[in-house]
Amino acid sequence: MRLRRSLIAVAGAAVTALALSACSGGAAESSEGGSDAAAAEGFPITIEHALGETVVEEAPERVATWGWGSTEAAIAVGVYPVAIAEQAWTVGEGNYLPWVEAAYEEAGEELPALIPDPEGGATIPYEEFIAAEPDLILAPYSGITEEQYDTLSEIAPVVAYPEAPWTTPWDQTIEITAEALGRADEGDAVLQDIADGLAEQAAEHPDFAGTTFAGVWDGDGFVYVYTAADSRIEVLTEIGLEVAPSVSELDTSDGGFFYELSYEQLDQLDADVIVSYHSTKEEADAFLVKPELQAIPAVAAGRVAQVYDPVTVSSVSPPTALSFDWEGGLPALVEAIAGVVEQ
Repeated sequence: MRLRRSLIAVAGAAVTALALSACSGGAAESSEGGSDAAAAEGFPITIEHALGETVVEEAPERVATWGWGSTEAAIAVGVYPVAIAEQAWTVGEGNYLPWVEAAYEEAGEELPALIPDPEGGATIPYEEFIAAEPDLILAPYSGITEEQYDTLSEIAPVVAYPEAPWTTPWDQTIEITAEALGRADEGDAVLQDIADGLAEQAAEHPDFAGTTFAGVWDGDGFVYVYTAADSRIEVLTEIGLEVAPSVSELDTSDGGFFYELSYEQLDQLDADVIVSYHSTKEEADAFLVKPELQAIPAVAAGRVAQVYDPVTVSSVSPPTALSFDWEGGLPALVEAIAGVVEQ
């Protein structure tokens, strides 16, 4: 797992920097969140985003995260948040994503508090944030509203998404997180490592070039179609695949990351490959034989690559700084797509 080892090495480098600073008589101290002020530079830092402008006055010591991806991005650059959003749909109440839990354990860090999020961000438990006593809240890939942002900002500075809710590209999530933490160089190293890994996958599958695809989820009566703005789709273009023109031609989302396509229109969803996402293996199997879905040309032709079970779906929806090389996630999906393309 080359990428995971590289990420741990980045975090380790931050620890080494702290030790060197201490030996030279510096005053840096390890924070409760597992980060260190010595490795972070360039403060104050100003982050502009869709909901305003946030100034991070000094290196944060108690980071909280909300939404998706910022937890892993912080860990990847050597900062271990003290409170993170609970992914209840993915792993169940009170549990951690496997790659997040493994990163804390490997670093010897105390596991963070889980901030309940049973409604996918529709409501925010402000009391939980207050109890965590953060000095920075990272939410660059989230759906926070202006009202939620204003309320959270009374607790700590908040970094929101750059343009629209839930549309921040995976790489920009890493970049924004690293910048806010004063670790832009470490963020660049993480992104370069991921880029190298994606380039390797593209080189291993030259037949992906020019192959069109559409990502979908069956909604029973309609199909959710993910647009090119969605990171789970964008990352697949990094390995050579192309979003099918029909995806944008049928798009009614007005810039969103998905739209609903009625069963009556499924015959218009023309793509070489369909990538379908499911909660269970049973749902995935049913998708392949459901009569209504045979209207999708690629489904009728058996040209479908599937992702199922919440943890696996989450690992690629979108992938994060710690899940790119998770064996059950993107690597398995790439091989599934390869099997379809080679038919």
